[in-house]
Formats: sequence, C-alpha cells, structure tokens
Amino acid sequence: MARMIHRRTAIATAIAAGALAAPMRCWAKGSYPAEPANRIVVPFAAGGTADCLGRLVAQILNESTGSAFVVENWSGAGGNLSAEIVAKARPDGRTLLLGTVGTAVTNQYLYRNLSYDREVSFAPVALVAEVTNMLVVHPTFPANTFEEFVRYCRQHGCDELSYGSPGIGATGHLTMEYLQSQAGIKLKHVAYAGRTRMIRDLLAGNILIAMDNLPAYLRHARSGALRALAVSSPERWFAAPDVPSIAEQGYPDFEASLWWYIAAPAGTRLELVKKLSDNIVQGLKSEPVIRKIRACGASERAGNTEELARHIGAERTKWAKVIEAARLKPQ
Repeated sequence: MARMIHRRTAIATAIAAGALAAPMRCWAKGSYPAEPANRIVVPFAAGGTADCLGRLVAQILNESTGSAFVVENWSGAGGNLSAEIVAKARPDGRTLLLGTVGTAVTNQYLYRNLSYDREVSFAPVALVAEVTNMLVVHPTFPANTFEEFVRYCRQHGCDELSYGSPGIGATGHLTMEYLQSQAGIKLKHVAYAGRTRMIRDLLAGNILIAMDNLPAYLRHARSGALRALAVSSPERWFAAPDVPSIAEQGYPDFEASLWWYIAAPAGTRLELVKKLSDNIVQGLKSEPVIRKIRACGASERAGNTEELARHIGAERTKWAKVIEAARLKPQ
C-alpha cells in the first residue's frame, strides 16, 4: 500500500472570498451539527483537480449549512484509503467522501482485498464533475485522424504498437481497453508508475500513443508537440472544441471519463443525505461554481442521490465487461 499522506487544510484559504456568490438554500439554524469539524475526505494530495473540487464542495456546504467544512487529503491505494476512512466514520453527516470512478466502481475489480464494500458501505449523495480522456500521438505517428489511427492499428497490431498510461487500472488505461474492444484493435500496454515520466517519454518519442486525462496534455496538443486525435466524452470537450469525440467518429455510444461524487457512510439518515444532495446540486449549478470547476480543468456534472446511484450502476456494468475482456486480475 502506498505511503499515507495526511493534510488537513482550512477551506477559507482555498477559495477566494465571495467566489460563490450565487444564493443557496440554507438549513434551519441548529439543524446541522457544528462540532467536531465537518470534513470532506479527498483521495489525492493537495493541489490537483480532486483537491480543487473538494474545496468547492466544502465551500458550497459552508454557505448552505452555516457550518464549517474542511478538506482532508489522504492519498494512497487508488483512493481506497480515503474510502476506508469514510466507510468507518460515524454516519452523522460530518464525514463525506469525494470519491472517484475508482472507489465507486473499478477498484473492486483491480484490488484483491478492499477494506470496504463499495455497494453497502456508502450512501450516494451527489455527482460533482468529470474529466474526459484524450487520445494523443507523437507527431511522428503515421495517423492524422482518429479514423487513420484505427485503420493503422488494425493493420499492425500489438506486435508492433504500444500505448502508455499512468498505471494499470487508471482511467486512461481502462478507456483504451474499452476503445480496443469497440474498434477491434489490440495494442500492447506500457504501464507507468505515474504521469510525469510517461509524458516525458511521449514527448521524446519513446512511446508514440497515450490515452489519459485531458488537462495534462492540452498544452502539448496546442503547441504541436503532440497530436490530439479524439476525446472520450460523448461530445467535444469545452477546453478542446477542435478535437472530435470518439462518439462522433463512428462509435456513438462511447463514453469514458474520470468522474467525482460525494458519498456519506452507510446508515446516514435519508433526510440528511437528501439535504446534503439538494444543497450540493444547487450549488454546483450556479454560474460562479461552474466557472471554478472549469478553471480546475473539469466539467460540471451535477446529479442528485438517485442520479448518482443510477450512474454508478451503469458504470459497473460497463467497466466489469471491459475489465473482464482485458483479462485484468486483482492485485
């Protein structure tokens, strides 16, 4: 298990005062417990997209409940450490998880021993946001379009072609496995132990293909250092409108993203879950918050507790098939 990194930070220092100017529905005075400190557990270190989103949700709850929420960053084991903390917390609404598609869906297929049950350990609260994946190639790769890429891959196959991702089970890896199953191609997977070295090798031409979360590659695509062929969202991404989606290029049902949600420990009162859900969704739909989410590199995807539950169910069905087809075994 990866080394634990623990950092508690005050929300007041995270988001400039007045950033969330839209009116929000407040709870009745005294209806939300103020002590001990309410917290949102984020499964990654401070400074990244997940941390940014966690702080935004905390600010929304600060405004709507009148009670202080803080962010706790616990990185390790693909988000499982954070999920365990929340699963074992008291179900009183004071401890919430900013989870990912990993903690909700894919980790159950990729980790041998989970310390929580993804189906019964949590109460789904709200969908928050998502980030698309981008298929990029080195400029020397002999394909200028997604159609040419698929055709070339079908001709040459895994004996000649490989692609990189930040690691086994990362959303980029699973998205490429999904694409291979849909497009009838097969490439060799080169799994890195993180994104930094992979991007360095990609820019140097040591690997020629990568599928990964879009924000880290956007500036390289814009500069011409890499060639962007497609995004995995159903529609074109707001930050890269010139890059077509896989869905519009012959695969209309294709959709794969890294998404975030809020969950509470199982056993949290339904009334409390609904209040949390309503306040978070309302806050996420305000224009100031949408601008903040996009500044973090993500796109808003507000959804209430029922919508989150349906989304998790659909994602479990899809990714179970992809992981089985790819013959990935729990580690």
